[in-house]
Amino acid sequence: MRWQQLFDDLQSQFETEEAAAERAESASRTRAEVGAVRLAERLGGAVGTAVAVDVRGAGRVAGVLVDRGSDWLLVEDDRGRDQLVAVAAVRTVAGLGRRTSLPEAAGGVRARLDLRRALRGLARDRAAVQVVLDDGGTVTGTIDRVGADYVELAEHPADAPRRNEAVQGVRAVVIDAVAVVRTVLPALS
Repeated sequence: MRWQQLFDDLQSQFETEEAAAERAESASRTRAEVGAVRLAERLGGAVGTAVAVDVRGAGRVAGVLVDRGSDWLLVEDDRGRDQLVAVAAVRTVAGLGRRTSLPEAAGGVRARLDLRRALRGLARDRAAVQVVLDDGGTVTGTIDRVGADYVELAEHPADAPRRNEAVQGVRAVVIDAVAVVRTVLPALS
């Protein structure tokens, strides 16, 4: 009888230690998985919700998170203005829920939708934009072309269409210095 109690006690200890090891391994695995999630992936779970993003040079950008790419966020403010935010300039994000999007497979479509491609879309649309730099400076005009590490902007007044007579100059802006690109709303008459 004493032997059976000893074996039962040993079995109970073994099962307790095994369960504790499994819990520790699971917690460690979860921490490792969370540790591999990039901010853009984390924000993928917040698409469609209201967020407030603190951006270096631009301050607070608030609105509905419409979309996100590998290194950018698209936020629509309460006036209907689209704001393309460079993730590299983001300091904090408020308004997140518990959801996170699944990590994109390497070479996936979303991974290739980087800030340069988004800026190329704006250049194609010929939309007047305000570019806010990470030091707080701004440049207004139309994006003419996007290079490997720069964007070329034809500077003109926000309320004037891009015409040769309205262009005051052409400026190259280093993409790493871009914090936010805002579409310019048409003036109300």
